[in-house]
Amino acid sequence: MVKVHGRCNLACRYCYLYEGPDRTWRDRPAAAPPEVLDRAATRIAEHADAHALGELALVLHGGEPLLVGAGRLAAFTGLVRERAGRERTVHATVQTNATLLTERRIATLARHSIRVGVSLDGGRPAHNTLRTDHAGRPSWPAAARGTRLLAAHHPEAYAGILTVVDPRTDPVEMYESLLELGPPALDLLLPHGNWTTPPPGLPAMDPRRHGPGVNRPTPYGDWLSAVFDRWWSAGRRETRIRLFEECLALLLGLPAATESLGLDPVNAVVIETDGAIEQVDSLKSAYDTAAATGLDIFRHSFDDALSHPGVAARQAGAAALAAGCRGCPLLTVCGGGNYAHRYRAGDGFSHPSVYCADLERLIRHVAARLGEATTAARPEAIRAAATVAGTPRATTHTRTPRADVTHADVTRDSVTHADVTHAGPAGAGDEAAGGSRAAAATTTGDSR
Repeated sequence: MVKVHGRCNLACRYCYLYEGPDRTWRDRPAAAPPEVLDRAATRIAEHADAHALGELALVLHGGEPLLVGAGRLAAFTGLVRERAGRERTVHATVQTNATLLTERRIATLARHSIRVGVSLDGGRPAHNTLRTDHAGRPSWPAAARGTRLLAAHHPEAYAGILTVVDPRTDPVEMYESLLELGPPALDLLLPHGNWTTPPPGLPAMDPRRHGPGVNRPTPYGDWLSAVFDRWWSAGRRETRIRLFEECLALLLGLPAATESLGLDPVNAVVIETDGAIEQVDSLKSAYDTAAATGLDIFRHSFDDALSHPGVAARQAGAAALAAGCRGCPLLTVCGGGNYAHRYRAGDGFSHPSVYCADLERLIRHVAARLGEATTAARPEAIRAAATVAGTPRATTHTRTPRADVTHADVTRDSVTHADVTHAGPAGAGDEAAGGSRAAAATTTGDSR
């Protein structure tokens, strides 16, 4: 992820990036100067060469990246593509609050093959009351107009919508309101909270007494389960929801590529506006300088960043998890949850997720629905589930649904099914990167 602009034209009241404990943004330039962008493009190309990468993911982020203008975003993307070489594909995405989207800017981005991910709190004015500008004026009219222009005029450039879960809203009404904006994909993210600063709706808890297997209220798991039922029962894929697709994939024994679930290593890094190389922004919800590495693109490579202890800790899989997580039957699906959500002041990140019970609620619910489908008509249902979970590809192998980790009514018998490819809104999801593609990182997230 490259932060082309470090400020935002909105002042969302829940923003962990600007209203949270981290203050590093205050001392950085508002916009990345030309020398930072030039060096970033070189470092990305060097990393691609070193690892013989055929594809790169470049996420243009902020702040609000469109504050630099669509033309500058296009120019930087072009520079990255030029230095990466014609033999490589650079998948570029910009994550925006949509208030600055105009038909002309959208056309510029689309012409340069830059997809657009939009951050919204829902599809109604009432859902977005906390998203105001610095004068306290609502952002919804401009954001809705920009999103609708994108969907109407350049749907091929529409990556999807990122929404942070708010259990106080009606889940089905919220989901259906977002569908009205025509997103090809949705990312449903849990608010960034931890054991020291619990997310809204969760009480203060002790991770030693409220980890795996402990019965407690699950407002976020309940909300997500309700949306899953509406999405799963639609009869057709109205949109993609990456969290659900990844959960289904993991239950089917397939790999997944999100930091929210699973044990796949995360190799994401962020280039700040001053050229600093940092870990993902979600860590900034824990404490000041939590994402810092002490590295920068002028003196260090991305391999140096991937060797940093903080990044390495997020690549260690089950070995880096709390003992309760390692012994949990949901381990390979849950994966301990988002790393930032494990934090507790004084103890670090060696805890279960503060959302442990909510994740268990969702995973067991999804497993039960998948179990019902496989019991009803095994081969056909698995193929249908794979189609809902992702784009099917013809295969001849078989896999076994993860009955052992879910305790759901999913048979252990091997079933033939379509393989699943995962393509949530590029750059419109939680912090995630695959393999060595962290040269540009696929890390984005709303700052809640």
